[in-house]
Amino acid sequence: MLDHPSLSSTMNLTHYRLAVLVPCRNEGLTITQVVQRFQEQLPHADIYVYDNRSTDDTADQAKAAGAIVRYEPLPGKGNVVRRMFADIDADIYILVDGDNTYEVDAIPHLIDKLVNENLDMVVGARRSAAEDKQAYRLGHRSGNLFLTGVVKFLFGAQLKDMLSGYRVFSRRFVKSFPALSSGFEIETELTVHTLELKIPFTEEYTLYGSRPPGSESKLKTFTDGWRVLGTAVLLFKEVRPFLFFGIISVILALVSMLLGLPIFMTYLTTGLVPRFPTAILAASIMLLAFLSFTCGLILDSVARGRREVKRMAYLSYILPQKQNS
Repeated sequence: MLDHPSLSSTMNLTHYRLAVLVPCRNEGLTITQVVQRFQEQLPHADIYVYDNRSTDDTADQAKAAGAIVRYEPLPGKGNVVRRMFADIDADIYILVDGDNTYEVDAIPHLIDKLVNENLDMVVGARRSAAEDKQAYRLGHRSGNLFLTGVVKFLFGAQLKDMLSGYRVFSRRFVKSFPALSSGFEIETELTVHTLELKIPFTEEYTLYGSRPPGSESKLKTFTDGWRVLGTAVLLFKEVRPFLFFGIISVILALVSMLLGLPIFMTYLTTGLVPRFPTAILAASIMLLAFLSFTCGLILDSVARGRREVKRMAYLSYILPQKQNS
């Protein structure tokens, strides 16, 4: 366990409606431990387990442990999270995977950060114990570092673990989040939404452990990694269209100039225009560059309007206020 400051002695969690959200698919080996550990840490919380087309006894194990079990037929973590956020009403939401790899003991500290610092999201950034070499596989760790670096470059943010599935949210965040993703790219969408609206958040390191024998990760490193990367680029285009299309415009303009400059220099020297096909191609590419620049200008205004609407929806909810016991 990482050394987290203890929960504020003046903080009484019974004042808040707490909801633990656990999306699950074939986690029958671990879901009981996850439910029981959260019951110990947050005895007043409602624990919701959403079964996403499991073929094992995940639902039965969760019910026996005392969780509220619901079902989501559409496959994919994003679909489950969207359903959870729509169905459940609470003051504070804890999103965690059902594989028993996250540090449940850290949850009082994460909630304390959310409430005392008036945040809308606290991310449990993963850090495996030194003796647990198999917890955070090299492929997953390398992919996470690469994708986190891409988002840091595209959005200019300082991030530790963009793909962590261990997060605490305010009601204001959950009820204003559009949730359009269908799979594991949901974490990328959560992060980009936060950066787009400049929503206050922080990341806290938490321990990340190994799955028990017989339990397998649903994440496919390369397949899901490409989907996450594609989602990041798509959201970059949606959130910052002027920069996105501006980069394309600059690239096209440079190509056009490289093709057309020798022809232009020949014209200045001889008064002749040789290689008409190349001249036409250069001019056409330059037109595309100007079109891309214009598209960026127009879509930037559209994105600004959408951002204002999202911001107003976000501000229509209030943060959970700190309560003294």
